[in-house]
Parts: sequence; C-alpha cells; structure tokens
Amino acid sequence: MTFFSLTSLRRLPRLLLQYGILLALAVLCVFPFWWTLVVAISTEGNIFEFPPTFLPQAVSLENFIEVFRVIPIIAFYKNSLLITLATVGWKLLLCSLAAYPLSRMRFSGSKLVFGLILLTMILPSEVNFLVNFITMTKIGLVNTYTGVILPNVVTAVSILLLKQAFDEVPQDLIDAARVDGATEWIIFWKIVLPLITPWLATVGILTAVEAWNDYIWPSLVISKPEDFPLSAGILYLRGTYGSSTRVIAAGTILTVAPILVAFLFTQRFFMRGMDGAVK
Repeated sequence: MTFFSLTSLRRLPRLLLQYGILLALAVLCVFPFWWTLVVAISTEGNIFEFPPTFLPQAVSLENFIEVFRVIPIIAFYKNSLLITLATVGWKLLLCSLAAYPLSRMRFSGSKLVFGLILLTMILPSEVNFLVNFITMTKIGLVNTYTGVILPNVVTAVSILLLKQAFDEVPQDLIDAARVDGATEWIIFWKIVLPLITPWLATVGILTAVEAWNDYIWPSLVISKPEDFPLSAGILYLRGTYGSSTRVIAAGTILTVAPILVAFLFTQRFFMRGMDGAVK
C-alpha cells in the first residue's frame, strides 16, 4: 500500500502536467466556437473588446431569425446535404475499389501506381482548381452538382487509409475464400469490405466534414446563388451585413452546428478507425 502511494505521488506532477496541457489545448480549440456563439446570441456589449466577453449579454435569437429572413438558408442546407452525401458515397466506393487491388493483388507497376498516388499528396488542393475548372467546362458540368462532386470523390489520403485497412485483413481468410471458389468481387464486397467498417466510417466522416465546409470550389463551379451549398451561400451575409458581426456569427453557427453534432454522434466510429490506422 505504501509502495502504491509513493508511486502515485511520484507520477502526480507528470499527470498534472499532461492534463494541464490537454486542458490548454481544449480551451484553444473550443474558444473560437464559444466566442462566436456568444456573439451570435448577444444583442448588447462590445464585440471586439479585450479581454473578450466569455458570457452572453442580453440573450436573444434575433440574429438567427435575421439570417433565415435574409438568405434562403433551408435551400442551402438541402444543397449541402445533397453534395455531402453524394461525395461520401462515391468516395467510399471508388477509393475502396482503388485501394483493394493495391493491397491484395499483385500486378506489374503496382508500386509505381501507389507511389504516384502518394506524390499527389504533396500538391495543395488549390493547385488543381484551374485544371479541374477547365475540365468541368470542357465536359459541360459547370453549374451542376456533378461538377462540384466529381473532383472530390477520389483522394490519395482516402486510398492510403483504406489500403492500410485492407492490409490488416488476414491473408488466410482471403485464400480460404478463393479455395472455396469465391470471385474477387465476392471477396471484396461480402468478405473484406464488412471487416473494415471502422475505417470506412473514418473516411466517411472526414469526407463529410470536408465536403460540408468546402466553399471555394463550389463558388467557382456554381454561379447560381440558389444552387450554392451552405458554406458558400452564407458568404452573402458579408455583403448584406458587412458591419453586423452578430448576424454573420449567427450564420457561422448555423453552418458549423450540423456537422459538429454529426461528429459528436459518430466520433466512436472515427476513433476506432483511426486507432486501426495507427496500428
């Protein structure tokens, strides 16, 4: 008992330091969202005072009501939901189809193909905007949701994560299925794919967050305001209420809240997938 107490006391400073660092990081991450929420639901007080206000003053939903009055936010929500769901579905299908052969099939040039895929991770996504826009124009997909979705359905990061997932599936299981006469499609669709569900969930969550928050590419491809996703449509508040920071903050909260709530409900799947990816 004495040894346990002495050991615990020796570890106490290190534990306090670790929890202190984690608490500081949590405050840094949460503060921007909390400050935006305070600004959005307050109707009084100096927004840009220092130190900033941590508690709302004269709480009201007036700013949120104003957002619904000024812009067609319900239509923007529908557009964002459509784009996000389509992007997630197509990315999971296409990236898993690309990752499985790289992981489980041996063919000439497989290492070269995988290396070229990894090299694309070096380039920032903004570099591809011009090429993608010209391509979408040539094939007539400007001002369509297909033009927004298509360039984002295959990414090197997703292929890498799913390849690692396929690598962890026991080879004996696949060999047994082949001996029993299962085709590669049956092995992929009914045996291997269900085993990597946590990784699929991880890729799906990351893709959903990225697609929901993306506003540069949709703003380039779509010119009709009524077809904008929420992240792009909410920018109209800056033009209409350039001096009303509270209304803009309310619009920002309405944009971030759905994906934040969705992540809170699906974080256990995300953590399981990331844990498997790290291993």
